[in-house]
Amino acid sequence: MSLATSDIVKNNILGFDKDKSKTKVVVAMSGGVDSSVVAALLKIQGYDVVGITLQLFDYGKIGKSKGTCCAGKDIYDAKKVCDQLDIKHEVFNYESIFKEEVMTKFADSYVRGETPVPCIDCNQTVKFRDLFKSAKKLNADALATGHYVRRIFNNNAKMYRPDDINRDQSYFLFNTTQQQLEYLRFPLGNISKVLTRNIARDLNLQVANKPDSQDICFVPNGNYKTIVEKLKPESFIEGNITDTSGKIIGKHKGIANFTIGQRKGIKVASSEPYFVIKIDTKKNEIIVGSRDDLLVKHIFLRDVNLLCESNELKGEFLVKVRSTGGLLPCKILENGTKVLLEKGEGGVSPGQACVFYKKDDLGVRVFGGGWIKKTEK
Repeated sequence: MSLATSDIVKNNILGFDKDKSKTKVVVAMSGGVDSSVVAALLKIQGYDVVGITLQLFDYGKIGKSKGTCCAGKDIYDAKKVCDQLDIKHEVFNYESIFKEEVMTKFADSYVRGETPVPCIDCNQTVKFRDLFKSAKKLNADALATGHYVRRIFNNNAKMYRPDDINRDQSYFLFNTTQQQLEYLRFPLGNISKVLTRNIARDLNLQVANKPDSQDICFVPNGNYKTIVEKLKPESFIEGNITDTSGKIIGKHKGIANFTIGQRKGIKVASSEPYFVIKIDTKKNEIIVGSRDDLLVKHIFLRDVNLLCESNELKGEFLVKVRSTGGLLPCKILENGTKVLLEKGEGGVSPGQACVFYKKDDLGVRVFGGGWIKKTEK
């Protein structure tokens, strides 16, 4: 064992005072390197570890593609790692729940002209709600995952961005409830991805060099349209493309082919580039305009989840309005249901999450967030 791995093992990653051998921890294992390293570190530290992998859909029907997670081989890989670590491994079949709570909602969102984030729905329901309950039934003291996010306990559990900002997954976890956060542990929050890989190699885990998942797990090769068309064919009915004045300037082959801020694939000739600025589902129309037409300052949210008291949402905040976006200065109003951006931002789409952040002495804390309902200039 290398010095770096040894130093990490010496730390009490989970923060329990009780004897580790009497502390049961369920690890959500996807078959990837991150969750495998979590299981390994906890096992080496002496915790009573149980690995659980979720079967979320019929893998044979969609085929396995390189770069997706949760496929048949991933279950096999998770089992092999558990065998290597000599820990119990179980597979839970959540196919029906996943289809209803994630896949159908994903397709419905496109029908409404939105841009969905299914990984958040998956974390909110299948993983942190249902797996949470399963871990409790196993009398586990905690549920640990391979997410890159920090959990700091100070009177209660608080969520922070990880040390490795390039791997920050806090955006996808904004809907975690306070009760869930008290129970969850994220052992990789203070570890870089490079170090995680090195630990996996140091421990000779068979997944040490396995590529990271990149696509949505139920969308083979990143082609989401095939999934949406299968579940909601009505979102591929031909309609008009108009400019901001209402003039018809082209035709489209279905609103599910478009997202707010999209530039490519509009297929309307113009001297200046067009961007999708609105999707009118009632009229089945795509409205396009200039880059300036995209900019909005007012964001209205639904289904807000707070990881703080509502009176803490005062002063200057930061928000992220897409998973790959930066932190935008803003003010949060009306108990989190309205966000006023300091500067105009383009490509803010209904269906995406708007996550609240604020810096303090410990880093950048996650205060919750909500789903984008509509925007205004």
